[in-house]
Amino acid sequence: MRELLKGARIAVEICMSVKSGERVLVVTDPPRRKIAEALLEAARIVGAKTMLICMPTGTRHGGEPPKIVGQAMRTADVVFAPTTYSLTHTQARLKACEAGARVATMPMITETIMQRGAMLADYKQVSKLTRKVVNLFDKASEVEVRTRAGTHLTFSIEGRRSHPDTGIFHKPGDYGNLPAGEAFIAPIEGTAEGKVVVDGSMVDTLRGAIEILIERGMAVKISGGPARKLTKMLEEAGAKARNLAEFGMGTNPKARLIGNVLEDEKVLGTCHIALGDNSTFGGRVRAGIHVDGIFLKPTVKFDEKMIMERGKLKV
Repeated sequence: MRELLKGARIAVEICMSVKSGERVLVVTDPPRRKIAEALLEAARIVGAKTMLICMPTGTRHGGEPPKIVGQAMRTADVVFAPTTYSLTHTQARLKACEAGARVATMPMITETIMQRGAMLADYKQVSKLTRKVVNLFDKASEVEVRTRAGTHLTFSIEGRRSHPDTGIFHKPGDYGNLPAGEAFIAPIEGTAEGKVVVDGSMVDTLRGAIEILIERGMAVKISGGPARKLTKMLEEAGAKARNLAEFGMGTNPKARLIGNVLEDEKVLGTCHIALGDNSTFGGRVRAGIHVDGIFLKPTVKFDEKMIMERGKLKV
């Protein structure tokens, strides 16, 4: 556990600012138990009241945890969720935040990620850059994204608010990933048109590019790479799973492209989309699944103004 404690203490003391006497809940599953125990120890060091729930491993990102887990999350001051599948875009996380909990979700976290890279970033720096990007999002109406790999996607974000995953979650109701570092938004449903070539990672693999054809905000065709696995996941969740749910930009200078979406989507100079649920961050689609895909060296325009050129932010 000692080798995980540095990252755990950053999460507890810097990112969540846990105080003595606060109720800290760690929700995990068997593959992430060692990481959960490091977070518990870090919380105990600062004098928090701690509890661990180890639930069965889920089946997909965005799937709801057992009801008893959701109930416990609503009674905590701080929740850490180092789990195999993401609880970020679930009603359980949303209700916990509405009850005042600060929630750090850590889907697919590994012991390696806890020890190096994005988790050890200067989160004051990450927060500053993320908020600059969020300010640009919130002034924009139309987005255009291109890459040399073949992505050309347009969509509207008019009237939607973006969200900063800064890594600094100190206020009641704050939430985000750890490691952190992205600005993201829910595009207006039905407005997205074009093609996305995911040449980073999706469904946690770097094995070949996935091409996703988007029409009227829905993924109508998926090919290449692990397309069969992705298609099966979406089919099992239902038709709404094909919704273009999210567009995000990575803002963590320490993040590395390693084939794990949790860290890959935070890499500075990348963008990502997600398919599925966006009901927990300003969208209208509740799908019970949320799957991210990262693409590299994008050129991004907000209302025809260049925001990023081949992976270099213009902020």
